[in-house]
Amino acid sequence: MPKNGMLTRISLAVAAAAALAIVAVSAAGAASARQSGTTLSGAGSTFIGPLVQKWQTLTPSKLGITLNYSLVGSGGGIAAITNRTVDFGASDAPLSTSQFAACKSGGGGNACLQIPWILAGTAVAYHLNGVAKPLKLSGPVLAKIYLGQIKKWNDSAIKSVNAGVALPNLAISVIHRSDGSGTTYNFTDYLSSVSSYWKLHVGKGTAVAWPAGTGAAKSAGVAAAVGATNGAIGYMDVEYAIQSHLKYAAMQNKAGKFVLPTLTSIKIASKIQPKPHADGSLSIVNPPNLGGNYVGAYPISTYSYVLVSIKSAKAAALKKLLTWAISSASGKGQSYGPPLLFVPIPAGVVNFDTQQIAKIHS
Repeated sequence: MPKNGMLTRISLAVAAAAALAIVAVSAAGAASARQSGTTLSGAGSTFIGPLVQKWQTLTPSKLGITLNYSLVGSGGGIAAITNRTVDFGASDAPLSTSQFAACKSGGGGNACLQIPWILAGTAVAYHLNGVAKPLKLSGPVLAKIYLGQIKKWNDSAIKSVNAGVALPNLAISVIHRSDGSGTTYNFTDYLSSVSSYWKLHVGKGTAVAWPAGTGAAKSAGVAAAVGATNGAIGYMDVEYAIQSHLKYAAMQNKAGKFVLPTLTSIKIASKIQPKPHADGSLSIVNPPNLGGNYVGAYPISTYSYVLVSIKSAKAAALKKLLTWAISSASGKGQSYGPPLLFVPIPAGVVNFDTQQIAKIHS
């Protein structure tokens, strides 16, 4: 397909996906609004969209709260809570020291809390017609693909870990996020941990100077772009890959095992590094090889954070929502995660979160 035609096709697919996402969120919010008089507004991470959209259908009847959530990306979520245009923000990237300071300044001296509340894995999805067997990738190979150093699917570095798979002589179309994204932070944090060249020359962040590839907006946009392009590769929450009928790679961890992002493999990764730092941040990318029951850890797992103001006019409703959201009991927030490939957060994180939620006041 000519390059212009391919880009047009991607653009249309991305636009359609974005429109559907907006309709889905708006419809959920409108349905909720008819059932409840208490409203909480949030904005941010698209990574957590599938689970939060499920919560939107439940909170009116279970909590008496209408939950409105805008899929604007982690960067947008951080900006929204910093400017206090929402009741809570959501980001897959932890706040930096300067962002904490800005959030406090934006609240007139009222500081923000960072609470890890959702746990999942970032899938490396791909589109290769005629290749049925799931591919294996190592971290260094993935870094070289995103650096533009590995350009074809039948490159010897990819073939070496995919014995018996007939890989096509096809150009790799690299897809990355074009907006400020916590998923990008998680992905580039991982690449920085497996490639010293990536760490030195590109680094990690919600937005980076990509050495190669084409950008697409939000997780749905990346999924649509990969789905529209034979030869494409992209990163997204695993549920977006499943919803878009995309294959995704088994990634090599520090134990040398090639692991798919599953409930079990993400849960193992969370157990290796179980406690948040004092500011609530918690990185579980590329966890160390502890042997035994830990060898099956998925290496691109991540927490997503809810960002709230310590002092809020809606403190009671916020505390009610967040307490429900972090609970794994039947009928509560975390219990709806597994069907969508979101792993219930472990007890150590729940205990930390409970202490943070208690600090919120009116």
